[in-house]
Order: sequence, then structure tokens, then C-alpha cells
Amino acid sequence: QKNIEEKRRLFRKKYSIKDDEIAVGIIGRLTSIKNHRYFLNMLKLLLEQTNNKIRAFIIGDGEDRAMLESYAKQLDISYTTEKDVVHDKELCFTSWEKEIDKVNAGLDIVTLTSLNEGTPVSLIEAQAANNPIVATNVGGISDILIENETGLLADRNDFIDFAKQLKKMIDDKALREHMTQ
Repeated sequence: QKNIEEKRRLFRKKYSIKDDEIAVGIIGRLTSIKNHRYFLNMLKLLLEQTNNKIRAFIIGDGEDRAMLESYAKQLDISYTTEKDVVHDKELCFTSWEKEIDKVNAGLDIVTLTSLNEGTPVSLIEAQAANNPIVATNVGGISDILIENETGLLADRNDFIDFAKQLKKMIDDKALREHMTQ
């Protein structure tokens, strides 16, 4: 990866991510098949369970955007959007990011909560950037992710298990580092 540290610095500066904060992102269209409500349910649970400082990013846009922002409010998850100048909340809706290599460099963990998937390009790109992954075990995901080596898998109907898997990744820096190798 060319200039990965510089790309990381730029993404983290843009979104005010501190060095001690773990950035978790989901990348893709905001549509029902991608199951972002599951991501938000999991995030709510995770924020209550971990002592680590985490920042979550929903990267992408689509027809479910307004519903997802409303749902985040219902769950009492504070957020910013791409229109805000200051990003100091636990969640950010970034809309589309053109330079996905900067996004992947800036994130510490990439997630995917899809109900169904073919071969998810976002996870291939995440792995190319050495990001550990937590994803639902659907479609072709298990073909590109080596469970317990490059990522962790959870059932698509169990956001509690997903939160547990992501918490394990967040709380265990050695595990994250192992999975980046």
C-alpha cells in the first residue's frame, strides 16, 4: 500500500479521530439488503458494553439514508453527517467517499452486515488495506474471509453475536494486529 500512513492521517484528521479511538466502518449502498439497521442495533449495544473509545462510520448513501438517520436518533446514537464541520459524535454518516483507499487506511475495523452478498468488493478492498473484518456469514463472504485469521463472522439474524464478535476485535489489540497480517 502506497502512502498508507499519510492516507490514514488524512482520513482521521478529516473526521477528528483521536489516536486512542478505534474507527469502525461499514461501506456500501444504504439499502435494505445491506442491513444497516442491524449495524445500528449492534452499535448501540457495543457502545454500552465496551470501555474502549470507538467511532463508527456509515460510508455510502442510498434510499434508506433518512430512515437510518431517524433510527439512529430513536436508538439515542448521536451522529454527524458529511455536512457537519466538526465530527465529535459516536457515529458519522459520511455519504460517498471517492477515495476509498483513504477510508480503508483510516479505519481500524471494517464491517459488513448484509442479509445476502455475492462477492463483496468492500471486503476485498478492506483486506487489501490489511483491515480486520467482522461480517455476517452470508453468500460469498466466507470465500474471501478466513474466519479467525482475517476476520470474524456472525449470524445475519443475531446482532448481539455480531456485537460480541466486534467487541472481541475492539478489546483485543493483539487480535486486530494479528488479523492485519
